[in-house]
Amino acid sequence: MTDEKKVRVRFAPSPTGRLHVGGARTAIYNWAFARAMGGDFILRIEDTDPERSTEENVQVILNAMKWLGLDWDEGPEVGGQAGPYFQTQRMDTYAAALELMKERGSVYPCFCTKEELDAKRAAAEANEGGYAGYDRTCRCIDPADAAARIAAGEPHVWRLRVPENHGPIEFDDAVYGHVSFPAEVMDDMIVVRTDGSPTYNFAVVCDDANMGVTHVIRGDDHLSNTPRQILIYEALGFDVPTFAHLSMILGPDGKKLSKRHGAASVEEFCERGYLPDAMVNFLALLGWSLDGETTLIDRATLCERFSLDRVTKKDAVFDETKLDWMNGQYIKDMGANAWVQASLPWLLELGATPEDISARAEFYLGLYPLVAERLARLDDVVSKLGFMFWGPEVRELDEKSVNKVLKKEGARADEALAACRGVLADQSVAWEAEALQEACRAVGEQLELKPKLLFQPLRVAVCGNMVSPPLFESIELLPREDVLARIDQVASEAFGG
Repeated sequence: MTDEKKVRVRFAPSPTGRLHVGGARTAIYNWAFARAMGGDFILRIEDTDPERSTEENVQVILNAMKWLGLDWDEGPEVGGQAGPYFQTQRMDTYAAALELMKERGSVYPCFCTKEELDAKRAAAEANEGGYAGYDRTCRCIDPADAAARIAAGEPHVWRLRVPENHGPIEFDDAVYGHVSFPAEVMDDMIVVRTDGSPTYNFAVVCDDANMGVTHVIRGDDHLSNTPRQILIYEALGFDVPTFAHLSMILGPDGKKLSKRHGAASVEEFCERGYLPDAMVNFLALLGWSLDGETTLIDRATLCERFSLDRVTKKDAVFDETKLDWMNGQYIKDMGANAWVQASLPWLLELGATPEDISARAEFYLGLYPLVAERLARLDDVVSKLGFMFWGPEVRELDEKSVNKVLKKEGARADEALAACRGVLADQSVAWEAEALQEACRAVGEQLELKPKLLFQPLRVAVCGNMVSPPLFESIELLPREDVLARIDQVASEAFGG
C-alpha cells in the first residue's frame, strides 16, 4: 500500500460538553476502519465555538476516548505531521485557502448587511415559494469596486461562487450508495465571516484536505452538508474523499437518543459501571454487524474485520437491556484481578481502602465468584455485596424478609437458626463453604427441616435479605465471630432473647 493511498480517517468532536454515545460510535467506526485498513486514525478538536469550547471539555472528550480504548495516531497529546489538531490553531490554513480561492475566482466579497438579508428573507417567506437562499446581489460587483470598498474598511463576508450550469452534485456514499443533489438549490454560501473566521463547512474541508483524510465517516445529520463541501473541494482543486454517513441512534421510543432516555454520554456509562470493552462492542453493533449473528466481538476481531460494506443505513435502536446483558457477559469473563481493579470505586464506597485491598487480596478476589454471573453493571456491587462489609453488625435488615422467613408461622425459623449457629460455632468443622453447608444440612435432616426452611433464616441473618449471593461461599469469606454476632443480633430482634 503506497502512502498516497493509505487510509486516513478522523474523528472531530466539538469540546462543548461530554462525548455523546452517538459521537462515540462514530469514533469507534473511524478507529476500527483505520485499524482494519492499516491506516491512520486522527483526532481533531473543532473548538471554534468560543463560548462553549473549554479546556475542561477537551479533557472530558480525551478521557472518554482513553476510557473506550480508542487510541489515536495523530492528535492532541500525540502530535503528528498534519497538526496542529485544534481548529483555533489552524487559522493560517483557512486564510491561505481563502487566498487560493480568490486566485481561482471561486469566491467573491459580499457587502450585504444582516438587516438587508433579513428583510429579503422576510419578504421572500411572505410570498409563495418562500426563501430560496441568497440572491447573489454582490456576485457581479466589479472587482475593482469591490477592492476599493474592502480597502475603505467596509464590512464584508466571502461567499462561494457556485459555478453556473454546474451539473448535479453526485457522490457514492459507502453506506447510502449513489447520492445526487441538484446544484441549482445550492446558494452562494458564506465561507469566511465578517470577522475573518471560517464557517463550519469551509473549515472542515480545509482541515480534511490538509490532513490528507481519505474517508469521512460521520453521522447522517451531516448528509446535507456534503454537497456544499464537495463544491468547496472543487473550488480549492482538492480531491474529494469517500463519504460514509451513519444512521441515527434512536431510543426505544423511536426518537433520537437523548438524556430523556437516561444516560447519553460515555462518561455517564462509565460512572454507572459499564466496561469499556462492552461499550465498544455494543456501540459497534448499532449499525454494523460481523456476520448478522455474532454478538460478542472483541477488539482484535473488530479491528481485523470491520468494513464499511457491513454498515447499514437503517436507524439503530439503543437497547439498554441488551447492553446490560452484554456487560454482564464481559464481567463474567474478566477474571477476579481485573474485576477488583475495575470495581474499585464501588468497593471504596462500601468502605474498602486501597491498603485493605492490598493486605486482604484473598478476600477481595474471593468476592468475584460470588457475583461474577450476577452483575449487569459494576455499580451493582454496592447492593449485592454490601453485607460483606458490615462486620459483626447487620446494618440493613429487610423487613419483608424478616416477616416472610423468620416470623412466618410454623416455619420453625428459630430452630433452624439455632441449629445452624451451633454448626458455625463448632471449631471442629472446617471454615469452608462445602463443609459448613454439609454439616448444617445434616443437622437439618435430624430436625426434619427441609433445606429451604433451614438455610433461608441463616441467609437473612447473615446477609440481611432472603436474596443474596451464594450463602456458604459468602460465609467462608467472613470471620467466624462476625457471622455468629450477626446471627445473635437477628435472632434477638426477631424472636426476642
